[in-house]
This record gives sequence, structure tokens and C-alpha cells, in this order.
Amino acid sequence: MRILGLDPGLKVTGWGIVDLNESNLIHVGSGKVTSDEKKTFSSRLVEIFDGVEKVVTTYRPDEVAIEETFVNVNPKSTLKLGHARGVVMLVPARFSIKIAEYSPNRVKKSVVGTGHASKKQVETMVRTLLPTSRASSADASDALAVAILSLIHISEPTRRTPISYA
Repeated sequence: MRILGLDPGLKVTGWGIVDLNESNLIHVGSGKVTSDEKKTFSSRLVEIFDGVEKVVTTYRPDEVAIEETFVNVNPKSTLKLGHARGVVMLVPARFSIKIAEYSPNRVKKSVVGTGHASKKQVETMVRTLLPTSRASSADASDALAVAILSLIHISEPTRRTPISYA
């Protein structure tokens, strides 16, 4: 099973691909999709859509896991993030790929052990759990963490042996 984890953002959307092969989690790839802050808002959304679409068509995930939006102090920023998240969700939906959503606190708690972990702590644990990953940004690490959580969650009912990390 292959999961694409996505950490939506207007400036940077992180992505990470993790496979579950029997009981082994395997890092496949990770990176980020960026939008040009000098372009119009709608053009930036198109850049995000195109970037995520390229990841989906290249890696062909079985499912997609997306981090939910947290409510920011600035309502305008939260609204813009919501637009970016909508575009990110649209891509797998257009390919009829199942989408799972997870709160940021749940992702952090599942990977680090505490729901209020820092980005650095998430990055460190992702590198520990997936030693071959060299995520290019904190956003890519967050996306890998979302994918890891989703694979653990999906496999729990049928897993007979503990998941190992490679």
C-alpha cells in the first residue's frame, strides 16, 4: 500500500510518500510544492494544483492523507490556507483516490508521542522512523508524518506483526 501524505500551505505544500510492504514502512519520496508570492492568489492556487497533480501522477498513491487546517490567530490567513487545502484535496478527488484527514495534534502525537511537539521534533522522529528519508523541508517532514500515521491507522485492524521502519 502506498500513501501520499500532504501538509497543505499556500506558500509551501509538503508531500511525502510512504509504502507499507507487509509490516515494513518504506520511504519512497518527499518534497514540496511552492507557489510564487508575486503572482495573483488564483495563479498560486493553480501552481499548487499542478504541483500536487504531478506528484500524484508520478507516484500513483493508493490513498492520500491530508493534515487538517488549524485555526490561526489571523482569520484571513486561515481562510487562505483553507483555499490551498481545498485545492490540495481536489487533486486526489479528481483521480478517485480515497482521502483521510488527520488533525495536526493527532499527527504529532502518533509520530512523536505528544500532540504539541515542535516541527523540529517531528522532523527528528520522521528521520528516525524512516532513516532513508532526507526531507527537504519541515513541510515535507510533516507530510511524511501524516503518511506514517495513515499507514499505521489503516493497517491496525489486520496487522499481526509490528511495523518496522526502513
